[in-house]
Amino acid sequence: MTGRLRVAALGDSITAGTPAWDPDAATRAAIAAPDPESQWMHWAERNDSAVTFANHGVNRERTDQIAQRLEAALEGAQAIVLQGGINDIVQKRPLDLTVEDIDGMIRKAQERVPDVFYANVLPWNNGDDDAAERILRLNERVAELAAVHGITLLDFYATLESPDARRRMAGECTVEGNHPSVEGHKRLGTLAWPAGALIPAFSLQDDNAVF
Repeated sequence: MTGRLRVAALGDSITAGTPAWDPDAATRAAIAAPDPESQWMHWAERNDSAVTFANHGVNRERTDQIAQRLEAALEGAQAIVLQGGINDIVQKRPLDLTVEDIDGMIRKAQERVPDVFYANVLPWNNGDDDAAERILRLNERVAELAAVHGITLLDFYATLESPDARRRMAGECTVEGNHPSVEGHKRLGTLAWPAGALIPAFSLQDDNAVF
């Protein structure tokens, strides 16, 4: 029997899979045609046999709200992917507060698990030019935090940005301009997630071991 590393995915609607999926059964029951492929983790698991993901995404949460669920998400996890920030942008929350939340989550996560990842903010097709600029500034700050703390940055932004319309997701990669489509999630899971980066403990054991 092979094992997989348990990776927690903690974030907002981008992690949850909105609008076609939600990890909460009650919320999912209200979706007309729920589709588990509307999760980037679904595609990452298919592309990376070393990991299995636990979806801890909640629609519409800001980073301060996401941070409140960090401890619960870390329970039983061996690594974690943190994600969030777009709702801070939507609500025009001060950038420094968002960065402070993200920094705190990274620090706390590093105390609990050896591998921490942060997925940066996607382009927002329905936002104005000011929102697009604030997303870029936030992503710059997130990249700086990733470098300082020595964690892996998942570049969701570049993965889904349209080559023909900068600062916007490619048309086929979004449902309604706010969230990734299944195609968008597929690209995130296969292109942004670094398959093979995490090695399960069983693969590091002595080659002569029987069990």
